[in-house]
Amino acid sequence: MDVEQVVPRSNYSEKHRPQFHFTPESNWMNDPNGMVYFNGEYHLFYQYHPYSSVWGPMHWGHAVSKDLIHWEHLPIALKPDQNGAIFSGSAVVDWDDTTGFFNGQSGLVAIFTHADTYPGSDRPRQRQSLAYSSDNGRSWTLYKGNPVLSEPRILDFRDPKVFWHKETNRWVMVIASGQSISIYTSLNLIDWEFASTFGEKEGSHQGVWECPDLFKLPVDHDPSKQKWVLLVSLGDHPDVDSGSKTQYFIGEFDGKTFRNDHHPDHVCWLDHGRDNYAGVTWSDLPDHDGRRILIGWMSNWRYANETPTEGWRSAMTIPRELVLKSTLAGVLLTQLPVTELKNIKEPLVLLKEQKVTSGENVLSGIHENTLEITIDLNPGSSEIVGLKVLKSDNEETVIEYNAKTDRLTFDRTRSGDSSFHSSFACKQTVKMDSLHERLQLTVLIDRSSIEIFGNSGETIVTNLVFPKEDSNGLELYSSDEIFIHSMEINRLKSVWTNS
Repeated sequence: MDVEQVVPRSNYSEKHRPQFHFTPESNWMNDPNGMVYFNGEYHLFYQYHPYSSVWGPMHWGHAVSKDLIHWEHLPIALKPDQNGAIFSGSAVVDWDDTTGFFNGQSGLVAIFTHADTYPGSDRPRQRQSLAYSSDNGRSWTLYKGNPVLSEPRILDFRDPKVFWHKETNRWVMVIASGQSISIYTSLNLIDWEFASTFGEKEGSHQGVWECPDLFKLPVDHDPSKQKWVLLVSLGDHPDVDSGSKTQYFIGEFDGKTFRNDHHPDHVCWLDHGRDNYAGVTWSDLPDHDGRRILIGWMSNWRYANETPTEGWRSAMTIPRELVLKSTLAGVLLTQLPVTELKNIKEPLVLLKEQKVTSGENVLSGIHENTLEITIDLNPGSSEIVGLKVLKSDNEETVIEYNAKTDRLTFDRTRSGDSSFHSSFACKQTVKMDSLHERLQLTVLIDRSSIEIFGNSGETIVTNLVFPKEDSNGLELYSSDEIFIHSMEINRLKSVWTNS
């Protein structure tokens, strides 16, 4: 039976189903894969199990978008074969037909991990393979010479991210290799040469290293100040309270070796919430676009298989533009939602230059569960300023800022259903990365997720919540009078229905 025949269509009205984030039509999804831009389309592939809403033999699901917000589901792109299941990887445009797959034309090449076991053994085996497409990703041919890269000495050897390095005229692969990142180079995507490793004593090693990405960004939009950014996700480990999460490094890359600018013990977290994992960026965005755009899997391996959804499981984060920014805390990787989000906004509230006294909830009339909230305020003498979102008599999620300690707290202990896992109901506190007289927050709420972008994207918190449908109230509170420079609240329309 074809996989597509067992995947029921969805009307996207199910309990907890996000309305403006990407979700699979049905069944299980995890890491984003193969993100590439080609012929006017953003491609999003993803780890997919089409027969169940829990993790199983991995396929590559597939969707395309013209604007990163509205998505069209396409048939499954890659399915398990004699070399194993289809684990994570990347995709590139082979503009100059370096592979010879496209008769001198351009086409798409996917580089991914084939996962099986060694013959006569239950020892996992992970090898890198290729597939290619000449019809804008609508059909894929597996390369007859698969796999193209193996390393039997390493148990965890997966998630290749590949890009063209102009300065050396070579393809570069960064791949997770246990507790480090291995770097390979190639002229044709088929024959790979080992170049270096990074990370043995760098950053955090709280879990197995996974899903790397390596790319160059200007600092403060200045083309003369370029730095390389290396993303590395960390798998769940029972000794770590937060479960799986993602770190990043800033440094230099010469085509073969990455060097970290920070002290080896220094850790930069991509997200201070619990539910942003395996994020990687789109390849081959046009030069005139000038953006580096990331999307992550909005879940956590600690409880991903158990979240209280039916028929479908998992969502992606909102696509985010990444910018390197100089701050009082040093150069940081900032994130903000892509500007295309403006296409689904409906204005609800706009406040300008207004004093608000303690106990005055200026948002009491709003009852919505798909919102964008942007706040720019001066706490004044108020030590505490907060938002209660997805609120009812019995449920609320609390976002609270302490102006004295400069700490932001996210509290989901009363956010709704947390019975599925003992570690879900929790309170997280993060020190804002740099001090400001004003508090600036952008908050995206989409039924079962909350994404916070603090101080122009310097501090990011992404979390799932599972409230009842009637938990849709909103409250602004403070311990004393505050001054709102601006507060804008927009309803975000569903991208899946006409609602």
